[in-house]
Amino acid sequence: MRSWRLFSCPIALVVAAMAVPAHAATIEITMENLVISPAEISAKVGDTINWINKDVFAHTATAKNGDFDVSLPPKTSATSVLKKAGTIDYYCRYHPNMKATLKVEP
Repeated sequence: MRSWRLFSCPIALVVAAMAVPAHAATIEITMENLVISPAEISAKVGDTINWINKDVFAHTATAKNGDFDVSLPPKTSATSVLKKAGTIDYYCRYHPNMKATLKVEP
């Protein structure tokens, strides 16, 4: 009986390791010189967005559908995790000409 337990433990560990989902990605979106870059990007649910404001004035990343509203003081960054799939158009509330699209896949 004991030898079966010793044999089954390594098998259980291998099966558990295979069931672990792939790591989520971190995607950088930069705001600099009144431009959001990249203007269009794809990501997956569970990915982290690293919002980076390189300008000397504040920006926001505000989703038109209400999914997120990230405030970015000058020369700072913030992160958010994508929770649902869909195409999200977003902009800066302070500079409405700054627009971009984030496509989130399941």
